[in-house]
Amino acid sequence: METKKDIRKKIFASRKACTDEQIENWSLDITRRVIALPAFRNAKRILAYADYNHEVITRYLIEEAWKAGKEVAVPKVVGKDMVFYRFTDFSQLQPGYYGIPEPDGSGEAVNWEEALMIMPGVAFDRENHRVGYGGGFYDRYLEKHPSLERVAVAFDFQIMPEVPVEPTDIFPQIIVTEKELLFIPFTETGTVENK
Repeated sequence: METKKDIRKKIFASRKACTDEQIENWSLDITRRVIALPAFRNAKRILAYADYNHEVITRYLIEEAWKAGKEVAVPKVVGKDMVFYRFTDFSQLQPGYYGIPEPDGSGEAVNWEEALMIMPGVAFDRENHRVGYGGGFYDRYLEKHPSLERVAVAFDFQIMPEVPVEPTDIFPQIIVTEKELLFIPFTETGTVENK
């Protein structure tokens, strides 16, 4: 099995090779699939990341959430943790940790226990294992907020046959690509279908 380092290198190269148009079109396809999920439709609150460097574009998802009257929050890295801030306008974003867009901190920090989290990731496999960027921010946050529902968004080329797993990894319950949905049929909190 490839190491996380090798996987990151390979996926970053694949992402870089994509055109802006491909990234946009696939992101729109992914958005359509996510907003059709019961987990999205039923959620009153959405925790979403601000995309960077050819990740799945989250702007469309965030705009759909606002249109549906949902509250949205995006993360800011503070030390070794992520703090989510209520997000009402894209002008609140500024370059932060490693140049990634983050809220400027002027909004209200939130600590929602019931929400749908839209997770980024570098690579995934068909058992919903996830390779992140190496900071452990999402695993630490989710360990403290176990009741959050978790949907990861990724491009089809980010799905690999197998990725390394650590005991501290917390997996998304659903992965949405432009081509398919990958479900974990059962989680500690019960079946995804029943939520």
